[in-house]
Amino acid sequence: MSQVSLFNPTKLDTSRLDDETARQLQALIDWFEDRGKARLLSEDLDAVWTADFLEFVAKEKLFATFCTPAAYADGDPNKRWDASRNAVLSEILGFYGLSYWYAWQVTVLGLGPIWMSDNDSAKRRAAELLDNGAVAAFGLSERAHGADVYSTDMLLEPSADEGVEFTASGEKYYIGNGNVAGAVSVFGRRTDIEGPDAYVFFVADSAHATYSLRDNVVHGQMFVSTFVLENYPVRAQDILHTGADAFSAALNTVNVGKFNLCTGSIGIAEHAFHEAITHAHNRILYGNKVTEFPHVRASFVDAYSRLIAMKLFSARAVDYFRSANSEDRRYLLFNPMTKAKVTSEGETVVRALHDVIAAKGYEKDTYFREAAQLIGTLPKLEGTVHVNVALMLKFMPAYMFAPTEYPNVGLRDDATDDAFFFAQGPARGAGKVRFHDWAPVYEKYSGVPNVARFYEQVLAFKTFLTDAAPDENQQKDLDFLLQVGHLFSLVVYGHLILENADAVSAQQLDQIFDFQIRDFSAYAIALHGKPSSTDAQQQWALGAVRKPVVDRVRFDAVWADVVAYDGVYEMNP
Repeated sequence: MSQVSLFNPTKLDTSRLDDETARQLQALIDWFEDRGKARLLSEDLDAVWTADFLEFVAKEKLFATFCTPAAYADGDPNKRWDASRNAVLSEILGFYGLSYWYAWQVTVLGLGPIWMSDNDSAKRRAAELLDNGAVAAFGLSERAHGADVYSTDMLLEPSADEGVEFTASGEKYYIGNGNVAGAVSVFGRRTDIEGPDAYVFFVADSAHATYSLRDNVVHGQMFVSTFVLENYPVRAQDILHTGADAFSAALNTVNVGKFNLCTGSIGIAEHAFHEAITHAHNRILYGNKVTEFPHVRASFVDAYSRLIAMKLFSARAVDYFRSANSEDRRYLLFNPMTKAKVTSEGETVVRALHDVIAAKGYEKDTYFREAAQLIGTLPKLEGTVHVNVALMLKFMPAYMFAPTEYPNVGLRDDATDDAFFFAQGPARGAGKVRFHDWAPVYEKYSGVPNVARFYEQVLAFKTFLTDAAPDENQQKDLDFLLQVGHLFSLVVYGHLILENADAVSAQQLDQIFDFQIRDFSAYAIALHGKPSSTDAQQQWALGAVRKPVVDRVRFDAVWADVVAYDGVYEMNP
């Protein structure tokens, strides 16, 4: 991986992109910049539906190119599902606004059950729709049940009508693009049988007469719909999955879609960072630049280091996702990490920057106002942080104690189709997933002072799991276990950051592990204070607290990197 830096639209890095991908992404940047900042922000404030963006998407065949697997590309060599370039697209869309990113994200989710199915005609229809500029939607969640797929009230009655297998009736809630989607993947259950065999995933058309759009449940540019099906005719060619396969398709689709959350968060935070440093470094208070105050510099250095770490981890997670197969499913841990950990870090970054620029961050002519308002949505989409941390805990025993040899996974920025994303298989067997040993990479970089100190905490955490592990009652106490999960997530986060460490200076790496140490100590103290913590656990928690190694030269070097972004990018007015 080349040296990591913050995204700058005026200098799109095309070194890892094929010519057509580079052209389309540059065209996307040009479209936003030609519209200008004033229009971008006013349309967000006025909650203007992103119709003109979708017109651009259709004209450029942007989603058709990025979201059509090669098997359905109809001979177009540029169409493929390529997670490496998709990550770049997702970051750019987040950079310019969550509403644009959201239209892309829910299209990805809506297409998941289609591309995962054996229904060739549905796939061909989806490819044609994309080529004609359509978007998709993911009809999973419901008002009463959220994304609890076990409890769907979308009911499919067997039909005696010729050519109609079922009639579907029910409401779906919080469905992005539900107002215009040409393909809406809908999850429901049959009324004539019980249990998991009753699940059905089928594709619906939002323009059908029995599809009723009820509302946009949010005030914003995004259309997050409530829609109702009233005896919607479900034909054989509309059915994507049945039984347990439908359940797996729901979860496997989220596995694919949740990854986009990290790069969306990164894009939002990067744009906010550009605005914040340019504002603060050119503002004079009490005769001094704002950035001369020590607490301001500390906030910027911390925010920047967290943002660089977000990019390092996410880029490395792409490699594992693209290299996955039925025998190597490490992505099942790394993807919820990108969703829960990276997006939460995005919130932390924007919050730290907002503490610096204060009232400026509420002004209507700043992108920062939008970023501060919306950055918190990403940890809460595709399952809450709590849900994803609980999922990560399932992998903790194997990750911490049962390392397995795997072939080395290198940089995966090759222009190939990620066919496995849509052939993940049954959504079970988390306990059987194995991981490569995390210790060697920590030891490799133990010459970096704060890496060495954080490694002490990692080893202490391993001791906690053997000597003071949660007892039977605590294992049922999610409030307690979440703290354990957060501690575990820091181990995994550090692991993949270090696997990408050659992309940053030793000083930047040291500063990243400065906050890793502080975060670990904070979660240890939180565990200490939990009502159910035992004496042994409390003793362990206090013993695991560390202070980062202080190095003024290192801090000043990272600050120099931060201040170099002053004035580097400002969106075309």
